[in-house]
Amino acid sequence: MSQIIVAQNSNGIVLAAENRAVQLDERGQEISLQVDRLFPLTSHTALLTAGAPEGVDMGHALKHFLEGEELTDVQDIYGAALAFLSTEYERFMRKKCELLPIDPIHQVSFILAGKTAKDPAMPFRLHFLWTKKKLPRLDGDEISFAFSLPRRMGLEFQINKICREKASLDEIVEKVTEGMKRLKDREEVRSPIVYAVISAEGYQSVNP
Repeated sequence: MSQIIVAQNSNGIVLAAENRAVQLDERGQEISLQVDRLFPLTSHTALLTAGAPEGVDMGHALKHFLEGEELTDVQDIYGAALAFLSTEYERFMRKKCELLPIDPIHQVSFILAGKTAKDPAMPFRLHFLWTKKKLPRLDGDEISFAFSLPRRMGLEFQINKICREKASLDEIVEKVTEGMKRLKDREEVRSPIVYAVISAEGYQSVNP
């Protein structure tokens, strides 16, 4: 599974993703692909996909859907995204199960990130959309400060600590980047790795 790391506090959100995926070919053999897992949905929201590469297509379909809905607040987008992506994922799983038995490689999850005007004390939010109960149903959980997938509990603890201490966005980017570099040095992740932030000014790709 490709690595993702996210973090947020009142100063903004940091997103990082390993743009790699594994897919089965027509003979059932695993092949490695490069995919764009991280992209903006609106000026102040973004989506990060984990798992099967088809999640990227679902995410772009969501972006197209949102263009006609005129939603900007991440809390409003969350409800629409959960319903839309649940339908897309169920359709994907039905199609896959016609050809192959259910396999963990087919699982997809998403992280929705963005700014809200509904709570000035917590202006940035992260939502994890995943198969919490059973396939192919998606459920959602809110992420407090830091989260990684696959889980890296030591790194999450470090990032969680500085986020609680109201670290600046630059400091959080530095900590996330250091974590990814250590994983890369251990050959647990591979390039390309992409980074982005969401601040009061909006979504921005970064190259630490």
